[in-house]
Amino acid sequence: MAQFHTVITNRKAFRNYIILEKIEAGIALRGTEVKSLRHAKGNLGDSFAKVEDMEVFLYKFHISPYEAGNIHNHDPLRRRKLLLHKQQIRRLWGQASVRGFSLIPLRVYFKDGKVKVELGLARGKKLYDKREDIKRKEADAEAQRAMKRRKRD
Repeated sequence: MAQFHTVITNRKAFRNYIILEKIEAGIALRGTEVKSLRHAKGNLGDSFAKVEDMEVFLYKFHISPYEAGNIHNHDPLRRRKLLLHKQQIRRLWGQASVRGFSLIPLRVYFKDGKVKVELGLARGKKLYDKREDIKRKEADAEAQRAMKRRKRD
């Protein structure tokens, strides 16, 4: 049974995008990058993935330099190659090339000692979609408060 240890999540992605599909991908990292991720020193805030020449790359994924590293530390914002099967890349390329769809990293985690990225095929939310989400959350919170009051009485 595989063990998961989530290191970083992209909470902004769920607020700004409608996630249609999730895909697990490996990521090609250097040694000091893995060590930094073990200490949760990364940020997925503005990152995105792109298919180029039938390869998938992750951009703007900030991994802080390892504190105990030396002159061979990595560039924090370098592009990183994602490891996927060719068939998955072809399918993603076809879907991501449709207008309005993006590949957004949702979380970074360790699975059996290897770093994995969960990509989401996403469509940007409009302002009215965001307002509907806020209304739904407020209604759910109000219902929970009413249930608690009802239990106390």
